[in-house]
Amino acid sequence: MPRRLTHKQRLFLDYLRRFNRTTGSWPTYRELIDEFEYRSPNSVTQNFEALAKKGYLERDEDGYRFPDPEDEGSAGRGIPIRGIITAGTLQEAVDAQLGTITLDMLFPSMDRIYAIRVSGSSMIGADINDGDYVLLMDDDIPNGGIGAILYNGETSLKRVFYDEQGLRLEPANPEYQAINIRPDVFEEVRVLGRYVGHVNQTGIYKRPAA
Repeated sequence: MPRRLTHKQRLFLDYLRRFNRTTGSWPTYRELIDEFEYRSPNSVTQNFEALAKKGYLERDEDGYRFPDPEDEGSAGRGIPIRGIITAGTLQEAVDAQLGTITLDMLFPSMDRIYAIRVSGSSMIGADINDGDYVLLMDDDIPNGGIGAILYNGETSLKRVFYDEQGLRLEPANPEYQAINIRPDVFEEVRVLGRYVGHVNQTGIYKRPAA
Protein backbone atom coordinates (compact mmCIF):
# COMPACT_ATOMS: atom_id res chain seq x y z
CA MET A 1 0.00 0.00 0.00
CA PRO A 2 1.38 3.48 -0.86
CA ARG A 3 2.72 5.51 2.05
CA ARG A 4 1.51 8.96 3.04
CA LEU A 5 2.76 11.97 1.13
CA THR A 6 3.91 15.33 2.39
CA HIS A 7 1.92 18.36 1.27
CA LYS A 8 4.54 19.31 -1.33
CA GLN A 9 4.76 15.75 -2.65
CA ARG A 10 0.98 15.63 -3.01
CA LEU A 11 1.00 18.88 -5.03
CA PHE A 12 3.76 17.46 -7.24
CA LEU A 13 1.82 14.21 -7.83
CA ASP A 14 -1.44 16.06 -8.53
CA TYR A 15 0.32 18.19 -11.13
CA LEU A 16 1.79 15.10 -12.82
CA ARG A 17 -1.64 13.50 -13.00
CA ARG A 18 -3.34 16.59 -14.41
CA PHE A 19 -0.58 17.12 -16.96
CA ASN A 20 -0.63 13.48 -18.06
CA ARG A 21 -4.43 13.38 -18.23
CA THR A 22 -4.54 16.57 -20.32
CA THR A 23 -1.60 16.00 -22.68
CA GLY A 24 -1.02 12.24 -22.57
CA SER A 25 2.64 12.88 -21.80
CA TRP A 26 4.92 13.91 -18.93
CA PRO A 27 6.12 17.43 -18.12
CA THR A 28 9.75 18.26 -18.76
CA TYR A 29 12.14 19.13 -15.95
CA ARG A 30 11.99 22.76 -17.08
CA GLU A 31 8.20 22.79 -16.89
CA LEU A 32 8.32 21.32 -13.39
CA ILE A 33 10.97 23.80 -12.27
CA ASP A 34 8.88 26.69 -13.58
CA GLU A 35 5.65 25.34 -12.10
CA PHE A 36 7.03 24.91 -8.57
CA GLU A 37 9.75 27.59 -8.73
CA TYR A 38 12.52 25.14 -7.87
CA ARG A 39 16.06 26.44 -7.76
CA SER A 40 17.61 23.38 -9.39
CA PRO A 41 16.70 20.12 -11.20
CA ASN A 42 17.68 18.23 -8.03
CA SER A 43 14.35 19.17 -6.46
CA VAL A 44 12.50 17.55 -9.37
CA THR A 45 14.60 14.39 -9.06
CA GLN A 46 14.01 14.22 -5.31
CA ASN A 47 10.24 14.41 -5.77
CA PHE A 48 10.25 11.71 -8.44
CA GLU A 49 12.36 9.44 -6.23
CA ALA A 50 10.14 10.05 -3.19
CA LEU A 51 6.95 9.25 -5.13
CA ALA A 52 8.54 6.07 -6.50
CA LYS A 53 9.75 5.02 -3.04
CA LYS A 54 6.28 5.55 -1.58
CA GLY A 55 4.58 3.53 -4.33
CA TYR A 56 2.89 6.30 -6.33
CA LEU A 57 5.20 5.95 -9.34
CA GLU A 58 7.13 3.11 -10.93
CA ARG A 59 10.42 3.36 -12.80
CA ASP A 60 11.86 1.29 -15.63
CA GLU A 61 14.43 1.80 -18.38
CA ASP A 62 12.09 4.28 -20.12
CA GLY A 63 11.60 6.45 -17.04
CA TYR A 64 8.77 6.94 -14.58
CA ARG A 65 5.15 5.86 -15.02
CA PHE A 66 2.00 5.51 -12.97
CA PRO A 67 1.37 2.00 -11.55
CA ASP A 68 -1.05 -0.19 -13.51
CA PRO A 69 -4.17 -0.84 -11.35
CA GLU A 70 -4.46 -4.29 -12.90
CA ASP A 71 -1.18 -5.25 -11.22
CA GLU A 72 -2.82 -4.87 -7.80
CA GLY A 73 -5.00 -7.98 -8.11
CA SER A 74 -8.69 -8.13 -7.31
CA ALA A 75 -8.61 -4.83 -5.41
CA GLY A 76 -7.53 -3.06 -8.58
CA ARG A 77 -10.24 -4.67 -10.75
CA GLY A 78 -13.19 -3.35 -8.80
CA ILE A 79 -16.79 -4.59 -8.69
CA PRO A 80 -18.41 -5.13 -12.12
CA ILE A 81 -21.57 -3.15 -12.95
CA ARG A 82 -23.77 -5.55 -14.92
CA GLY A 83 -26.84 -3.50 -15.77
CA ILE A 84 -29.62 -1.18 -14.64
CA ILE A 85 -32.56 -1.98 -12.34
CA THR A 86 -35.51 0.31 -11.75
CA ALA A 87 -36.47 1.49 -8.28
CA GLY A 88 -39.90 2.66 -9.51
CA THR A 89 -42.47 0.78 -11.55
CA LEU A 90 -41.68 -2.62 -13.04
CA GLN A 91 -39.65 -2.32 -16.23
CA GLU A 92 -37.69 -4.59 -18.50
CA ALA A 93 -34.25 -5.34 -17.12
CA VAL A 94 -31.34 -3.66 -18.84
CA ASP A 95 -28.33 -5.95 -19.06
CA ALA A 96 -25.09 -4.23 -19.96
CA GLN A 97 -21.46 -3.96 -19.00
CA LEU A 98 -21.24 -0.52 -17.42
CA GLY A 99 -17.71 -0.64 -16.04
CA THR A 100 -16.68 -1.20 -12.44
CA ILE A 101 -17.04 0.34 -9.00
CA THR A 102 -13.56 0.97 -7.61
CA LEU A 103 -12.20 2.23 -4.31
CA ASP A 104 -11.49 5.53 -6.07
CA MET A 105 -15.24 5.92 -6.60
CA LEU A 106 -16.07 5.03 -3.01
CA PHE A 107 -13.30 7.16 -1.53
CA PRO A 108 -12.23 10.18 -3.61
CA SER A 109 -8.64 11.34 -3.03
CA MET A 110 -7.43 7.78 -2.50
CA ASP A 111 -3.81 8.97 -2.57
CA ARG A 112 -4.49 10.72 0.76
CA ILE A 113 -6.05 7.72 2.54
CA TYR A 114 -4.32 5.05 4.59
CA ALA A 115 -5.46 2.38 7.07
CA ILE A 116 -4.56 1.54 10.65
CA ARG A 117 -5.79 -1.34 12.78
CA VAL A 118 -7.91 -0.60 15.86
CA SER A 119 -6.88 -2.02 19.22
CA GLY A 120 -9.47 -1.58 21.98
CA SER A 121 -13.18 -0.86 22.25
CA SER A 122 -13.44 2.84 23.10
CA MET A 123 -15.23 3.59 19.78
CA ILE A 124 -17.79 0.77 19.69
CA GLY A 125 -20.60 3.34 19.90
CA ALA A 126 -19.50 4.55 16.47
CA ASP A 127 -19.52 0.92 15.23
CA ILE A 128 -15.71 0.84 15.19
CA ASN A 129 -14.60 -2.33 16.95
CA ASP A 130 -11.41 -3.98 18.10
CA GLY A 131 -9.60 -5.46 15.09
CA ASP A 132 -11.29 -3.21 12.51
CA TYR A 133 -9.16 -1.24 10.07
CA VAL A 134 -10.04 2.44 10.11
CA LEU A 135 -9.47 4.49 6.97
CA LEU A 136 -7.90 7.88 7.66
CA MET A 137 -7.49 10.80 5.30
CA ASP A 138 -4.49 13.08 5.62
CA ASP A 139 -6.64 16.04 6.60
CA ASP A 140 -7.74 18.16 9.56
CA ILE A 141 -10.47 16.81 11.85
CA PRO A 142 -13.62 19.00 12.02
CA ASN A 143 -15.08 19.89 15.40
CA GLY A 144 -16.99 16.82 16.61
CA GLY A 145 -15.47 14.58 13.95
CA ILE A 146 -13.66 11.30 14.48
CA GLY A 147 -9.96 11.11 13.87
CA ALA A 148 -6.56 9.89 15.03
CA ILE A 149 -4.44 12.06 17.32
CA LEU A 150 -0.85 11.75 18.51
CA TYR A 151 -0.38 13.27 21.96
CA ASN A 152 2.43 12.88 24.46
CA GLY A 153 3.90 10.04 22.41
CA GLU A 154 0.64 8.07 22.35
CA THR A 155 -2.00 7.66 19.65
CA SER A 156 -5.75 7.58 20.07
CA LEU A 157 -8.82 7.30 17.85
CA LYS A 158 -11.56 9.51 19.29
CA ARG A 159 -14.23 12.07 18.51
CA VAL A 160 -12.49 15.44 18.68
CA PHE A 161 -13.97 18.64 20.09
CA TYR A 162 -12.40 22.12 20.18
CA ASP A 163 -13.49 24.95 22.50
CA GLU A 164 -12.09 27.69 24.73
CA GLN A 165 -11.24 25.07 27.36
CA GLY A 166 -8.89 23.30 24.95
CA LEU A 167 -9.16 20.00 23.13
CA ARG A 168 -11.40 17.13 24.22
CA LEU A 169 -10.95 13.59 22.91
CA GLU A 170 -14.23 11.84 23.54
CA PRO A 171 -14.72 8.05 23.32
CA ALA A 172 -17.87 6.38 22.00
CA ASN A 173 -18.06 3.99 24.95
CA PRO A 174 -19.23 5.04 28.45
CA GLU A 175 -16.65 2.74 30.02
CA TYR A 176 -13.89 5.10 28.89
CA GLN A 177 -13.09 8.62 30.08
CA ALA A 178 -12.66 11.63 27.81
CA ILE A 179 -9.15 13.07 27.46
CA ASN A 180 -8.86 16.83 27.99
CA ILE A 181 -5.88 18.74 26.60
CA ARG A 182 -5.17 22.33 27.66
CA PRO A 183 -4.62 25.01 25.02
CA ASP A 184 -1.03 25.64 26.11
CA VAL A 185 0.03 22.14 25.06
CA PHE A 186 -1.62 22.17 21.62
CA GLU A 187 1.81 22.21 20.03
CA GLU A 188 2.31 18.69 21.41
CA VAL A 189 -0.79 17.45 19.56
CA ARG A 190 -0.46 16.08 16.05
CA VAL A 191 -3.42 15.18 13.83
CA LEU A 192 -2.72 11.85 12.14
CA GLY A 193 -5.83 11.78 9.99
CA ARG A 194 -9.57 12.27 9.66
CA TYR A 195 -11.79 9.17 9.82
CA VAL A 196 -13.50 8.45 6.48
CA GLY A 197 -14.55 4.82 6.97
CA HIS A 198 -13.51 1.43 8.22
CA VAL A 199 -13.08 -2.14 7.01
CA ASN A 200 -13.74 -5.45 8.73
CA GLN A 201 -14.75 -9.00 7.82
CA THR A 202 -18.32 -7.92 7.05
CA GLY A 203 -17.42 -5.24 4.52
CA ILE A 204 -16.36 -1.65 3.84
CA TYR A 205 -18.15 1.14 5.68
CA LYS A 206 -17.92 4.75 4.56
CA ARG A 207 -18.47 7.67 6.90
CA PRO A 208 -21.91 9.18 6.22
CA ALA A 209 -21.87 12.57 4.53
CA ALA A 210 -22.20 15.46 6.95
